[in-house]
Amino acid sequence: MENNNIRNIAIIAHVDHGKTTLVNALLKEGGVFRENQEVKDRVMDSNDLERERGITIFSKNASLMYNDVKINVVDTPGHADFGGEVERVLKMVDGVLLVVDAYEGTMPQTRFVLEKALALGHRVIIVVNKVDRKDARIIEVIDEVLDLLMDLNASDEQLDSPFVFCSARQGYSSTTQDDFGTDMKPLLDTIIKHIPAPSISEDKPFKMLVSSCEANDYLGKLAVGKVEAGYAKVNEALDIVNYHDSSKHLTFKVSNIFEFQGLKKVPVTQAKPGDIVCISGSDEITIGDTVANKLDLEPIPFVNISEPSIEMEFSVNDSPLSGTEGKFFTSRHLRDRLMKEAVKDLSLKVYETESSDKFRVLGRGEMHISILVENMRREGYEFQVSMPKVIYKEENGVKLEPFDNLTIDVPENCVSTIMGSIGLRKGELQNMNAKGSRIRLEFKIPSRGLFGYKSQFLTETNGEGIMSAVFCDYEPYKGAIKTRNYGALIAYEAGETIVYGLFNTQERGRLLVGPGIKVYAGMVVGINPKSDDIVVNVCKKKQLTNIRSSSSDEALRLTPIKPLTLEESLEFLDETELLEVTPQNLRIRKKILDHTIRGRDTFRKKQELNGK
Repeated sequence: MENNNIRNIAIIAHVDHGKTTLVNALLKEGGVFRENQEVKDRVMDSNDLERERGITIFSKNASLMYNDVKINVVDTPGHADFGGEVERVLKMVDGVLLVVDAYEGTMPQTRFVLEKALALGHRVIIVVNKVDRKDARIIEVIDEVLDLLMDLNASDEQLDSPFVFCSARQGYSSTTQDDFGTDMKPLLDTIIKHIPAPSISEDKPFKMLVSSCEANDYLGKLAVGKVEAGYAKVNEALDIVNYHDSSKHLTFKVSNIFEFQGLKKVPVTQAKPGDIVCISGSDEITIGDTVANKLDLEPIPFVNISEPSIEMEFSVNDSPLSGTEGKFFTSRHLRDRLMKEAVKDLSLKVYETESSDKFRVLGRGEMHISILVENMRREGYEFQVSMPKVIYKEENGVKLEPFDNLTIDVPENCVSTIMGSIGLRKGELQNMNAKGSRIRLEFKIPSRGLFGYKSQFLTETNGEGIMSAVFCDYEPYKGAIKTRNYGALIAYEAGETIVYGLFNTQERGRLLVGPGIKVYAGMVVGINPKSDDIVVNVCKKKQLTNIRSSSSDEALRLTPIKPLTLEESLEFLDETELLEVTPQNLRIRKKILDHTIRGRDTFRKKQELNGK
């Protein structure tokens, strides 16, 4: 049977192609907001970090009513590092809206998310967004999408997917390229017509696959998923089983059931087949579990989330300033928080090490782990992280490393500079296309070759370049890559920075700290343009004498300081350094703080490299 009163859809796309803005427009058309209600831009991006960065990080649910049909909408992230969020929620829906920018066309993440949707057999509606752009290339973009569908071996039904042209920001859509409408009704009509109603089994026992989990301070853990069969009521006893872990079998009593109405979760007395609901009652439930009636405990198959490709080491802060700025700084606090995140985010893996103070954290990319670092920092945690490293594999005695498909869109005059930079990082050009006054370059590059490149890329393109990468495959190791061509200015002693000491130091390079800042021996206080590390004394005071000179009373002027952001700090790190993270500060430090011991260690490594 089918529940014709419900449609379940996910909105998938490359980053910045307008998914969340499209959800806004659909919710407005569905009457979720009052006519006089002030609606925030990107209302689904409720997390502080999402609003600050302008990206979607977590998948979220909402619903709207249109022509007596309830449309459940799942907004998904577009950044490749959060692809795991997309993979797991696709099991919860019956079709997808593939949003493609009318200028940028298909991008690496477009291929990734579309491939996952096609593999599940989902129906697809292609939404060409931002058609109001002056540089829109609608016809070319249609051809690009059709080529991509054929390249991904889409079925005949999927190749016949309808196109809808819209401007989510302006709030209109159309099924034709020439006559754009005034509202979003053409898109909503296409959803109801083309996306199939969920298949249900009303007479079978209750069964639901958990695709997402939310924490609630009052209700405990909320399990979100689509009801595949049967009904469930409040206070009913249900069982938890897992497709990948046959030993897991728990029984719990349902304490609350919620369904989505607009942006709110509304309590209901029972969960109906075909609908997306939230169920509370057990804190042991996790993503991928099946909630079922005891009459049928066969678990629903769940997708295997793609494996992580990079790792970082999280450790307890052991710097001289440890414990002075955070609320949580012990190994127990750090372990509990990381394990909690690993349960919620299936793309993240956490492993304990031989030391109780250190943990290996594996993720999908630098941004994936940096978001975790920033969230922990805001929650009051104090800890240290190492530089990101790729995860190597070995097959038949051959060392393999992860590769990314890198797409770069730059002005024509920047092409030669970009080609040189990517060449030094072992990237190989795969394709090159002209799009007006801009050039699109496609490379295959080792994932480690992109570490620390983002800042350099923005400098090389004067901020006009667009860069995106998505994991491709494991291939043979490409050899050493030198991505850092500068050194560090390292504090000589502990104390507080003094203008006099900083003034004498700024001639050596770019300062990262201003006056009146607490530092300690071994802490990085600046960047040396040359590749060597230099020890400097930023706490040095001017020696006072009773002899005056014509220049002694001149004001000392410091170059304005631009502190490094979290991403820039992670890009800066090399194997000899750590990033100290506290709620108030980010400090780069050497692993070995003592200058004498560090010097001996550096000399020993150079001797080993020279074969002595």
